[in-house]
Formats: sequence, C-alpha cells, structure tokens
Amino acid sequence: MTASAHADHLAQLNVATLRHPLDDPRMAPFVEMLDPVNAAADAAPGFVWRLVEEGTADATGLRPAGENVIVNLTVWETREALWDFTYRSGHLEVMRRRREWFERHVEAHLVLWWIPAGHLPTVGEALERLADLRAHGPSPRAFTFTSSYTAVEAAQHLQAGPPVRPEQATRSARPTSATDAAAV
Repeated sequence: MTASAHADHLAQLNVATLRHPLDDPRMAPFVEMLDPVNAAADAAPGFVWRLVEEGTADATGLRPAGENVIVNLTVWETREALWDFTYRSGHLEVMRRRREWFERHVEAHLVLWWIPAGHLPTVGEALERLADLRAHGPSPRAFTFTSSYTAVEAAQHLQAGPPVRPEQATRSARPTSATDAAAV
C-alpha cells in the first residue's frame, strides 16, 4: 500500500462473468495481459492497493461472487486516478476486448465508494456495496463513474444516518399504541 496525503480514498469493485474457464485457450490473451496490467496499476499515479489471492499475483482464483465470476477490488487516492488508469492507459485494451472473455452484465458490475485512507476494504464489504447499488441505485454510499459523489458528500450521507425508505416513513408516522398517540 502506498502512502497518501488524502484523507479519503476511492474503493472500487468490478465483477466479470467468464465466458470460459481461465485455462481455456480462448482466455489466453486475457490471462497473458494480467501481469502487465496489474504491474501498470501498481505503478500508476494514485494507486493505493489491490486485492490478491494469498500466494498469487492476482485475485482471479478468488470466487466470492460465483464460480464463474472473477473480482477486481482496488483502492485509489482519487476518482481521477482510477479514471486515468482505467481509460487512459494500457488497461483500455482489456476494456476494448472484454466481450471476448466476459458475459455482458444486465445489472451493475462496477461500484465505487469512499473509504478512510488506510482502510482496506474486504470482499464482503465490496459485495455489499455492489448489492446496495443494484438494489437502490447510485448514492453517496455506492456509485459509478457516471453518477459519482465526492468524499465530502459521502461523509455527510454517513453522518445523516441510513436513508429512510418511503414505506418506513409512513409506518413510523402512524402511532402504534395509545402511548405513541399521546406523544404525537
């Protein structure tokens, strides 16, 4: 993990459903790109950390989201640093060819969220953020590049507490007993 002057870092998780097993010859071009792309990420300005499976150079052996789903979990100093690596580096070649190797997702497959500098997100935390994005759409808690929030917005959201869903607000506005009715 690299040192950073930023108080908050951006965590990102993306999941990809494999078209074929990683040892299938059709996946060879992707597998051959793993080491160079990971090395480029490690050296990229603003890179902080990435998940790797113990004893390996990457996380492709981890399958917390399903047997045919690989995960990529990283931390970056800023949204711009992640954007630059994703879309303005050699990583773009992988992005251009992703349909050769991965199924098209019908629901969100990438989630971003702010974390305190020094915190390393767990896979469980990351999958929970993805589930939140899928269930509730973008928010300061779980968002995408196209609907992003600042670290300040995320902190304000967390201080305000969890959002109240409309059905909860209606329920809590009705007295549930004579004591509640008197308090209203």
